[in-house]
Amino acid sequence: MNVTIITPPLVQLNSPYPSGAYLSAFFKEFGHNAFWHDLSIELYYSIFSKKGLTKLFALSEKDALKLADNSEKQGDWNTAFNLRRYISTKDAWIKWIDVINAVLCGKAREKEHQFLFSPYAPRGSRMENFLSTISHEPSVDDVRFLCTYALADLADYITAVFDSEFSLIRYAEHLTVDERDFAAVEKGLSSPVLENFYKPVLEEKFADAECPDLLCISIPFAGTFLSALYTAKYFRERFGKKVFISFGGGFVNTELRDAKATALGNYIDGISYDRGYGAYKSLFENSGLTIQAAQTTKTAQQLYKFRLFTENAVIEPLWHDEKTEQFEAEMTTKIVPDYSAIDFSRYPRVCDDKNNMHRLWTDGAWIKAYLAHGCYWHKCAFCDTKLDYVCGYKSVDVERLYKGLLAAAESKNVYGIHFVDEALPPVSLAKFGLLNAQNGSRLYFWGNVRFEKAFTKDLAAFLSCCGLGGVSAGLEVATGSGLKNINKGTDIEAIVSACAAFKEAGVLVHAYMIYGFWNDTPQTIIDSMETLRQFFEAGLLDSAFWHKFVLTANSTVFSKWQKGEQPDLHPIIPEKKSIFANNNLHFKGENKYDKFGVPLENALDSWMHGEKIEMKVTKWFDFDVPTPTVPKDYIEKCIKKYEHESTVFERRLEKNLEGLFWLGSNPVKTGGGTYSWLYLQEEFVEKADKAAIDLLLKLKPSVAAAERAETLQAVRNSQKIQAALKPLHNKGLVII
Repeated sequence: MNVTIITPPLVQLNSPYPSGAYLSAFFKEFGHNAFWHDLSIELYYSIFSKKGLTKLFALSEKDALKLADNSEKQGDWNTAFNLRRYISTKDAWIKWIDVINAVLCGKAREKEHQFLFSPYAPRGSRMENFLSTISHEPSVDDVRFLCTYALADLADYITAVFDSEFSLIRYAEHLTVDERDFAAVEKGLSSPVLENFYKPVLEEKFADAECPDLLCISIPFAGTFLSALYTAKYFRERFGKKVFISFGGGFVNTELRDAKATALGNYIDGISYDRGYGAYKSLFENSGLTIQAAQTTKTAQQLYKFRLFTENAVIEPLWHDEKTEQFEAEMTTKIVPDYSAIDFSRYPRVCDDKNNMHRLWTDGAWIKAYLAHGCYWHKCAFCDTKLDYVCGYKSVDVERLYKGLLAAAESKNVYGIHFVDEALPPVSLAKFGLLNAQNGSRLYFWGNVRFEKAFTKDLAAFLSCCGLGGVSAGLEVATGSGLKNINKGTDIEAIVSACAAFKEAGVLVHAYMIYGFWNDTPQTIIDSMETLRQFFEAGLLDSAFWHKFVLTANSTVFSKWQKGEQPDLHPIIPEKKSIFANNNLHFKGENKYDKFGVPLENALDSWMHGEKIEMKVTKWFDFDVPTPTVPKDYIEKCIKKYEHESTVFERRLEKNLEGLFWLGSNPVKTGGGTYSWLYLQEEFVEKADKAAIDLLLKLKPSVAAAERAETLQAVRNSQKIQAALKPLHNKGLVII
């Protein structure tokens, strides 16, 4: 069977979204011909290229000048100037756009000098603002930032004069978040960007292509839905009912879970939910079902996690099937994402923030994968704990995944791995790290974790040694009572311990924060803000981000409200159901703390750049807020407790000799029976037993498994060696 997989635009520019890679690998596993097309990057180049900008300015010049005239009449001289400047310098934009892309893709280094210093290079307001705010003389090291802001300036122009729905990383997002009428969403299909730039992409790729048997359109975010619908419309018009068209992906799993509008049947034949493996198996094999049969009401059957849209009926999914669920679990364990269709060199690595942790998200062409599907905790009150992407926890075959990712890295010359797990399991992460060390530590990886005591000082140092470069995690509410209220399953002491361990090991750390909970008060928000300030003051965080709480229908807290167990929550249930946004719910009082948003973000932005950390948190607000009740030395005391607990070694050595590793450099004899080495950039000079020293190098993570086993047996058989090793803890010797 021929399967076409499409990632519709627009998603993050620097890397392809991984759903296509997983689906491609799945279909190939069963002998199907699978072809994955990342049309997000294709639309990007359809616009941001010489040909694209030439077309854009030709289509928009009259409107731009008319808007400039109107702005001038209204006294908005700045807007009038900028619009006229775009048109006046359009030749420069067209000339330089390919260089801008080349710079962001790691090429054209020599042209960077010219782009920075030439008075004939294009400029926009965002570019000028960047150049005016840097605290040093501009240099070529700033050009990637300048090129990023050049794209932002062009995006501003497109939004202002050509297509108001356009954004660099999403398209018409508000239509699928706010609109309750599908007919209104359909009107967006005639939008300028889709008609003038996306349609030519589809025609170039598929006008002369053979009709696929199955078209899978993966929709990860709200901002990709309209382009997904346009894609389905194109294929339906091009191939009719000869192709079975299916939607799936993250946005579908949350917001289209109850989508039953028959109008969808004009575009698609079905919606696949959750991982998709079981759904497509059911489509292919259930009772001998053929794809054509699934399009006809008389022959269509109820399928596992697949909603079918036939010519005059909607057939509901079969949500549970033990045999299919077992199959899906097996596939989750073994499937390794297939990136063979992707040319990573085409993806621009944008830089819009100098914060080191923030740059991880966009400044690199990451190969994306997961060590586990779902979350091993899956109990937080605010999470979609009823949905498979959270509650359907299943770890992968780590060795199989590592081999596959290393092969992909070597093939694509991309050695960065971004794990997109809900929360990386510590045991799986350690196993992946050890495999990486045994293969020369060729991969650099990062991802989302849970801040908990499992990430000890020793484990963090081990993971860093094995290639871990950054972690992000939910801190959410930085107060003890707040963490308990949301059932986070951890506490401030454990969070401090994990952050301190990672930071000592040179791992970048990011925290997600949430305000505006159903049971929030000004006091809890201010206390959380003060605790966060102390985290930055202590150097425990590199970056963070404030999110406003959103109530979802699949969350634990909403389920409890339905049972009468959450009396302080007051959801507002809409009278008219939408095809979209049925997961996100409004609740009484949700806007009460909106005014806190800007001060929280302003303070955080300063702290992330090392500014105003000592300023009282109350001074960030232009309205009255309570004084923090958090002790000024709260986090400092937590750090002292972490430092004390990090010294405990003897009991752990006796219980877990298998976890013994040497992470220090090679000890060098200095005379007088002493040895010198480095660990975490610190020099240690110690008297040590020569037999123990000889064993240390055989305890490095890079040592092959067989030699390591022999070494551990020697340690196990000698109490003398064990005694000699104990003083080396926190000096290069760790136990995980």
